[in-house]
Amino acid sequence: MIKLIENDLYVDTYLKIREQVGWKKLTREQAQKALDNSLFTVVAIEDDKVLGMGRIVGDGAVICYVQDLVILPDCQGRGVGRMIMNRLKEFVSEIQLEGTEMMFDLMCAKGREVFYEKMGFIARPTDTLGPGMIQYLKK
Repeated sequence: MIKLIENDLYVDTYLKIREQVGWKKLTREQAQKALDNSLFTVVAIEDDKVLGMGRIVGDGAVICYVQDLVILPDCQGRGVGRMIMNRLKEFVSEIQLEGTEMMFDLMCAKGREVFYEKMGFIARPTDTLGPGMIQYLKK
């Protein structure tokens, strides 16, 4: 049975998951700071094996971002991503201030758009929203 563990994502697990899916390498210090500054984390496990994880960042009032929804390749297609995403969205709804609207955003990896559309996200640009943009700062 798949279990979701909340706010108990360790840096070693985070770095290992990122490595297993071929994501950009982070320093240990960088990864720890990212986890420390997360609003919420979820890890999916089954029989003590990590299947994937998700993380929310943001201000918790106006905007929250799904930052890192990662499912190990051999665990994809089993509903793990949907489980994690549903819990992330539920968390954001729980912290949302009464009577307000909050933006719930993400930037998805190429080829993953259909999954997120099924989860209720809309692709940009639209008639009223411009494209998402990014800039990498190197030090």
